[in-house]
Amino acid sequence: MIDNINWYPGHMKKTRELIQENLKAVDMVIEIIDSRIPVSSRNPIIDEIISGKPRIIVLGKADLADEAETKAWCDRLGKGEGVKRVMALNLQSGENIKKLLKALEAEQDKRNAERSVKRPLRIMIVGVPNVGKSSLINRLTGKKSAQTGDRPGVTKGKQWLTLSNGMQLLDTPGILWPKFEDPQVGLDLAFCGSIKDDILGVQDLGFELIKVLGERYPELLKERYKLDEVSDEAIANMDNIALKRGFIMSGKRIDYERTGRTVLDEFRGGKIGRITLEKA
Repeated sequence: MIDNINWYPGHMKKTRELIQENLKAVDMVIEIIDSRIPVSSRNPIIDEIISGKPRIIVLGKADLADEAETKAWCDRLGKGEGVKRVMALNLQSGENIKKLLKALEAEQDKRNAERSVKRPLRIMIVGVPNVGKSSLINRLTGKKSAQTGDRPGVTKGKQWLTLSNGMQLLDTPGILWPKFEDPQVGLDLAFCGSIKDDILGVQDLGFELIKVLGERYPELLKERYKLDEVSDEAIANMDNIALKRGFIMSGKRIDYERTGRTVLDEFRGGKIGRITLEKA
């Protein structure tokens, strides 16, 4: 396994400070995590920063994850302190966006009933890079208000936006944390694109993903790449995937770079199947 992930850039520290500075201005927080890695994509710093604020947890990219596992994670995460609600969203289709808006409106009504001065709810959205925050914001606003991309680090600074129902929404850049106690957390984040590929290298990262899929989803790996069998050895599976796809260079050398990139892209795009890397 890749042991050392040295990646923590300066803008992550600035993002933490930005969240802390603006927290007093919001009434509640939407924390968006990746349905495929619900633990690894939950930043422990977020709990520390937003302690005491009511929270809705959104499991994004639910269309890419195992449906039964996502349901189990919703039940488990819903028991967390300060968590008002947990819901899974398909941000591509917009499924369940109306339910999220109704949940926010219920919180606004409750807040206004308890205070003499009534005003629209103010919400902050937080999460790790490339988890789908911008896609969620665009769904909530009904227009392309936030820039989206398949690379971590697209959102550059805070953005205050107004929803159609008058609520105020604060978007923040994705935030990671300085050190992963468990190396697997770093790998899971890299598999899902929350850490830039060039930090670990697509060849090594692709190999690690093939290893995981061979152990946990061998039938999906076999079907997608038309393998005769799935070996216990990840390098054998990588070689066979390359041979099936014709990723061969001069001298009959296997193009591991292209093989790794292909498996990563097809996993991230859901082409291998609906996969959850962390079980509830």
